[in-house]
Amino acid sequence: MRWSKILTLVIIVLVVISVGLTAAAPLSIFKNIKWLPWGKDIVLGLDLRGGVHVVLEAKDTATSKVTEDTMKKAVAVLENRINQTGVTEPVIQRQGDRRIIVELAGIKDPDKAVIDMIKPAFLEFKTQDGQTIVTGADLKDAIEGRDPTSGQVEVNLTFTAEGTRKFAQATTANVHKPIGIYLDKQLLQNPVVEEPITNGKARITGYTDLEEAHKVAILLRSGALPVQLDVMEKRTVGPQLGQDSLDRSINAGIVGIIAILVFMLVYYRVPGAVADLALIIYALIVFAIFIGIHATMTLPGIAGFLLSLGIAVDANVVIFERVKEELRFGKSIRSAIDAGFKRGFIAVFDSNVTTLIAAVVLYYFGTSLIRGFAVTLSIGILASMFTAITMTRWMLHLVAGTNLFKSAKNYGA
Repeated sequence: MRWSKILTLVIIVLVVISVGLTAAAPLSIFKNIKWLPWGKDIVLGLDLRGGVHVVLEAKDTATSKVTEDTMKKAVAVLENRINQTGVTEPVIQRQGDRRIIVELAGIKDPDKAVIDMIKPAFLEFKTQDGQTIVTGADLKDAIEGRDPTSGQVEVNLTFTAEGTRKFAQATTANVHKPIGIYLDKQLLQNPVVEEPITNGKARITGYTDLEEAHKVAILLRSGALPVQLDVMEKRTVGPQLGQDSLDRSINAGIVGIIAILVFMLVYYRVPGAVADLALIIYALIVFAIFIGIHATMTLPGIAGFLLSLGIAVDANVVIFERVKEELRFGKSIRSAIDAGFKRGFIAVFDSNVTTLIAAVVLYYFGTSLIRGFAVTLSIGILASMFTAITMTRWMLHLVAGTNLFKSAKNYGA
């Protein structure tokens, strides 16, 4: 009996149990338990925590008509704006020929969402006689900041080459005259031109703080909407599933996981116990990745995670059956473990690769919720390959090295 290997196994079990109990915290989010760690790091989607639902409708104007091309551009501009605000897993989709639905998870105030993310933000520089010099279409960049001398909050504008040319001509022709800066047709500033501005830069001041300036900068650099969008509906929505349905889904997942753990232990015995331990490690790795990449957890995402659990167990089943065959042929336990993993690897690899290809296709062609499912499934597949092949094999060799279980019956043969 090798006590060092036994000690290693005991340490692994204790670490997995302690970390596993801590990692149960994400489930506490759904039960409003705040004292456990990690829970605050799990981001929930619209279907689990609610948010804002806004319906926009495109309108024809004298300068722009609603076409398929302008609608596609409008969706692209909205996506660019909202993604820059840091909202996780926004849903932006067409409805019919003229409507766009925007759903933002975790946002409680629909009016604020419209003001901060969806409003037109049409920028114009106008001369004293009302002539438009440059617009937001001539902008190259807009960045919030503070004046290094006065500390005043401002938005610094940089024009494109064409915008720089037009702005230089206009400021040259209007020295000692005011040029108004308008945002959404509202006058923000009316500064007097002291000298020609030829470097293609300007600034907007008058903001109370950097957060306000940041929101305006995002709207400006995301580009002007190519068509007028009117707000037809805006409302706050609760979790689409409801607390009761969500609790039922989680409980069903817990029952399924327990059933898998019990089956592996009863049918495969020692390898099954090792596989159960590796499965818990797998779950911890996946949760750590979710937290590390700030993934948004939706119900399809939970489904993808549970499906990947089954895939992880399937890899162990294939390998353990190979180990049992090698034991029946009279090989030693260590030799049977090596041969079983070697023979089972190809089958495990092929099945995981084909599933991963399907996940990639779902992500590429699917909508937001389907993409969440594809992402969690892909992460689960990659993590299961590591735990099922590397971790399980290493721990099985540790068990075999202790000489505690010498009979082939202990390995299901």
